[in-house]
Amino acid sequence: MTDEQHSHMLAALAEAQRAWDLGEVPVGAVVVKDGVVIARGFNQPIAGHDPTAHAEIVALRAAAQALGNYRLPGCELYVTLEPCVMCSGAMMHARLAKVVYGARDPKTGACGSVVDLFASDQLNHHTEAVGGVLEEECGNLLKAFFAHRRAAAKAARDEREKAAIVAARLAGGPAHG
Repeated sequence: MTDEQHSHMLAALAEAQRAWDLGEVPVGAVVVKDGVVIARGFNQPIAGHDPTAHAEIVALRAAAQALGNYRLPGCELYVTLEPCVMCSGAMMHARLAKVVYGARDPKTGACGSVVDLFASDQLNHHTEAVGGVLEEECGNLLKAFFAHRRAAAKAARDEREKAAIVAARLAGGPAHG
């Protein structure tokens, strides 16, 4: 891992934290041109009611606006989680030079974990993919988020059960626990 990769992935991790703070799955991305971050994005499909609002797509849209071009030649995208097929397809259409990702995604990863879209000879553009940059930090953020979410769901279930028991007792009915 180069110093530049480390620095840019830290910027993507900061975006992922923004997603967490808003209740979204913590995935963040930045687009880099000539060593400079030109666009940022974080997951926002829940708040935006938009299934395409993945961190990568948000960052690609911002980069295209910043450059005034839907093509992003010479640009690199850094993202905390291995891109899915949708995001990988958008990167290819944008003619992105490289994607650098942190944690692998064994369920939807399109850079080799499930499929390797960038290695398909039938496609006319081949974005270079580099994985595993700050993999542990990126993966730990996701693991912590889902552990927190499971704990919150369990606490809510427990509260509902307690409330039902109290309500049953107050109503004079049988209390189930």
